[in-house]
Amino acid sequence: MKPVVNGLEAEYGEAIEFMLLDIDDPANDEAKRRFGYRFQPHFFLVDANGEIVQQWLGIVSEAQFRAAFDALLND
Repeated sequence: MKPVVNGLEAEYGEAIEFMLLDIDDPANDEAKRRFGYRFQPHFFLVDANGEIVQQWLGIVSEAQFRAAFDALLND
């Protein structure tokens, strides 16, 4: 998933903030509780208000990410 996410970050990075959370890092415990992050890979699309718009668990196609990003940005 890393090449897909890195490519999307290069393309959408000015409009969408990308963050990587290591599930094993105790510094991320608050985010894990807030979002229910328990598995890897687990992706969250969060709006400007901090609300989860969409989430994916496991392998996700680039097309699925693009559709969600474009829908959020064009809303």
